[in-house]
Amino acid sequence: MKITIVFDRIRGEEKWLIQEAKKSGCTTELVDGRMLSFELTDREAKNRFGDIVLQRCISYYRSSFLTRIMENFGAHVINTSKVSDVCGNKLITSMVLAKAGIPTPKTFVALSSESVDQTAEQMGYPVVMKPFVGSWGRMVSIARDAQTLDTIVELRESIPNPIEHMYYLQEFVERPPRDIRAIVAGEEIIATVYRNAPPNEWRTNVARGATTTSFKADKDLSEIVHRAAHAVGGGILGVDVMESKEGYVVHEVNNTVEFKGAQAASKTKIAKKMIEFVVRSAKR
Repeated sequence: MKITIVFDRIRGEEKWLIQEAKKSGCTTELVDGRMLSFELTDREAKNRFGDIVLQRCISYYRSSFLTRIMENFGAHVINTSKVSDVCGNKLITSMVLAKAGIPTPKTFVALSSESVDQTAEQMGYPVVMKPFVGSWGRMVSIARDAQTLDTIVELRESIPNPIEHMYYLQEFVERPPRDIRAIVAGEEIIATVYRNAPPNEWRTNVARGATTTSFKADKDLSEIVHRAAHAVGGGILGVDVMESKEGYVVHEVNNTVEFKGAQAASKTKIAKKMIEFVVRSAKR
């Protein structure tokens, strides 16, 4: 069996995945997605990718385009383009989760700067503003009053990209100073960790200094994680959950999930579990 791992940056996670793929006895090829080009009518292109492709590109657009191209040639890719498109865009993620009846933070979308103030007043301050596409907590802001919100909007309006002139707003969930990252491979929850916010920071991204603590998921958490993973299409995912006063709420599902922080706290070999899922998927 041949596994192709496509990447655009070799991080610790990719190194672990490469090691485990080689240990599995499979032929493993590493492909830098930045160096690829395709002739879209090439009927032999499928043969370039082996039995299965593990897509690990960080760039949302590169990952989405590459996955669609490879699937068009008939390649089996984890995760699929459908999953990539749903998880890579927070608006689509929220709509899919809501349609599936999965608890999420109250979310609004304002389609121009003119409607942002009215939307925030309707929600009640504080409000959290996020980009539609992005990771690591970049451009995620909290507005505790109208003046702060206006400043954030003014900055966003100065960015040439028109997608930044539409606004994704969520309620600020009252929770402990942490959230939960659950890593899923198919039907198995590989690891669950608390991501503890660093001092003077409300965001819980490991990239911003959050620390991780492993714990065993209870029945309610396991159920909501599985439901969220199924709703977006399944595969290898990171489901992010907050502990609100009303119970668990899912606020994000990650397609190319990072797990360095989770691995630091977990005894489970996360990369090994991921590769085992990839091998099982290729045999189906």
